[in-house]
Amino acid sequence: MMYGEEKSDSLIVAAKQANNPKGAESVERRSGAKGNAEQPHMRRTQSRESMSQRLSRVREAAKQRKKERFTALFHLLTVEALEAAFLSLSRKAAAGVDGIRWMDYAGNMKNNITDLHRRLHQGSYRAQPGRRHYIPKADGKQRPLGIASLEDKIVQYALVKILNAVYENDFMGFSYGFRPGRSQHDALDALATGLVRTNVNWVLDADISQF
Repeated sequence: MMYGEEKSDSLIVAAKQANNPKGAESVERRSGAKGNAEQPHMRRTQSRESMSQRLSRVREAAKQRKKERFTALFHLLTVEALEAAFLSLSRKAAAGVDGIRWMDYAGNMKNNITDLHRRLHQGSYRAQPGRRHYIPKADGKQRPLGIASLEDKIVQYALVKILNAVYENDFMGFSYGFRPGRSQHDALDALATGLVRTNVNWVLDADISQF
């Protein structure tokens, strides 16, 4: 666990560390006593790096070592990461069950984010239930939505940024859903190009039942 900016999760040491990129996040091959000895260096490195630099190291490690598993990512959930997540949220989004809107939280952002960070790393943070809301579908039925509370949105967004650095390398080129830098418009462009350039006999339009 991490308390404050300087302490990080205990590390799981990869079997072939000599081949690891400098400063890469730990991945699982075997447990090793060397992890404790290396933690002070890890803390100093983290204190000097920005969040984007840390995620770049994670992204590079994931790209080079696709079959290995990351086991120490929680230390990346820093105050800086949480602040960036908060600032990326929509200012006009509906409130969850907590009733807190973006501007309410922004009035005391520094203290609120610091307290959220403390609760996360002390294990006392608890996600709240989503507020149910319904929107009409084209067929006249209603689609249920779950609106998260503001702090849950912050944590979710920060975690997505971290996990994207790990898993984005695993997606295929034809995958467009919920990926950074891609949208439904990109998918439609790719589909249009494919229809024009290839011999297509049929197109299947499908949806998940009750989704």
